Amino acid sequence: MYLLRLPLAELLLVVWAAFTSVLLLLLIWRGVIAMHEDDCLFLDDAEEHLRKEQAEVQMRLKRLTPYIQTLSAISGALILVIAGIWVYRGIVNF
Repeated sequence: MYLLRLPLAELLLVVWAAFTSVLLLLLIWRGVIAMHEDDCLFLDDAEEHLRKEQAEVQMRLKRLTPYIQTLSAISGALILVIAGIWVYRGIVNF
């Protein structure tokens, strides 16, 4: 119930921190997955399992991308709104 008593900018700051924390966790997770990705592989038929592993890594990275892009956009928009509120308060109270 304490969050309901916060002013708008402070409440938005808490929401921004939550979204940004999730975004950072996803970026770290993407980095961990990407460590297993190879840029170039020269494989013959005997290493077919390596080709499947690389395809799986690429699929996992593609699944994460929309979530990362969405959270980045939300985080950026929220910080712009918070900055706008801060500037507006500064102009009104000047």
